[in-house]
Amino acid sequence: MKVTILGGGLSAISLAYNIMNRQDIEKITIIEKEDRLGGLCKSYKLNGITYDIGPHIIFSKDGEVLEHMRDMLKDNIHMKRRSNQIIHKDVFVQYPFENDLSKLNDKDKFYAVNSFVNNPYENYNAENMHQFFLKTFGEGITNLYLRPYNEKIWKFDPSFMNTKMVERIPKPPKEDILNSARGKTIDGYLHQLYFYYPDTGGMESLVNSYISKFNDKVEIITNSNIINVVKENNLFNVKLSNGVVVSDALVSTIPAFEFTKLYENTPKGVLEASCNLKYNSIIIGIIQVSKDLSGDNFAFYVASKEIIFHRISKLDFLGDKYHEDGKVTYMVEITYRENDIYDKMSDLEILDNIKIGLKKINFITGDDDIIDTCLNRFKYAYVIYDIDYEKNISVVRNYFDRENVYLHGRFGNFEYINMDRAIKDSIELSNKIK
Repeated sequence: MKVTILGGGLSAISLAYNIMNRQDIEKITIIEKEDRLGGLCKSYKLNGITYDIGPHIIFSKDGEVLEHMRDMLKDNIHMKRRSNQIIHKDVFVQYPFENDLSKLNDKDKFYAVNSFVNNPYENYNAENMHQFFLKTFGEGITNLYLRPYNEKIWKFDPSFMNTKMVERIPKPPKEDILNSARGKTIDGYLHQLYFYYPDTGGMESLVNSYISKFNDKVEIITNSNIINVVKENNLFNVKLSNGVVVSDALVSTIPAFEFTKLYENTPKGVLEASCNLKYNSIIIGIIQVSKDLSGDNFAFYVASKEIIFHRISKLDFLGDKYHEDGKVTYMVEITYRENDIYDKMSDLEILDNIKIGLKKINFITGDDDIIDTCLNRFKYAYVIYDIDYEKNISVVRNYFDRENVYLHGRFGNFEYINMDRAIKDSIELSNKIK
């Protein structure tokens, strides 16, 4: 059996790794439009400092998957204890917000606690993300942090998003909220409290580890655009600008709405459903400064609409190989949607707004603190679970199930998943391909 995998991100690479030793598989062809594999797990450099597309970390509730990722990196890995903060009105509040309410001013603290204890929404069914926040945390915590932060990161009103992203968040016990307000801070999201990260090379080290283990069954085609995909006599013909790849099985990890357009004779209803799927793009800005004004912390969440970025991460926190004496390297993230105000901004305008934001959160005292900057835009970043998501994605998945095409990965299967889930899905899919 010959298998073709469209796209070359982590889902594609880990799948190829997991099926290459199957006796019934003769050849695996990975087709990638860019010059190297990796997708959202590629890494870049500025002045010798490696950075990723967002602050990727290695963690998982699944012990086997976590051990697998650690084993892939061998000795090129170390463990860190998370130290993430929320910047709220010039104060550092330990993440997650509800676990460190004592840091708030008296007015905000009373609003958060009182509206949690006396919550008129807790007995209603939550039909969207905003209702879930009100039901679970009350009006104060919702309005002080959860709603503005989620509006900022998703660039989409939480009232029009379903609860898929948040439904697993537990409702805090009343005593935990009261203790939080009294200053008895507790750690939240314990499966992320300790995480792993490559000693060198950023997260692309994980990608390269997979690739280094490929056997001669795996063929990699890069710098190649797909013209169309035709199914004929139970074979899949993938036409490229420089030839055709024919296989018995097809896996698509490229964005679902792109794949439906490439797949010949896709029904109109499936095309329409795929075009109604929504996503965010992201701007990654790297700012190197001469002063360390952020302490021994990694990521900082910023809900204020006056500041352009929703999160800023201190890369020096990740280890000695991500730090140089005399400079601190920050990564800022700005999500955007096609044709919105941020999409229309020039790189210079974005950088100017980043500098303004850094001054407002007191990470720099002036422009003279800045040593160097760079900016990158990535079209595909986050899947948005809008209220029509389930209806639209079901139409797409059901059609390609009937076609015996496997949709896989964050944008191929159009589901917001982290690296560990991508790898776990690859392990599970490796036993299903036929």
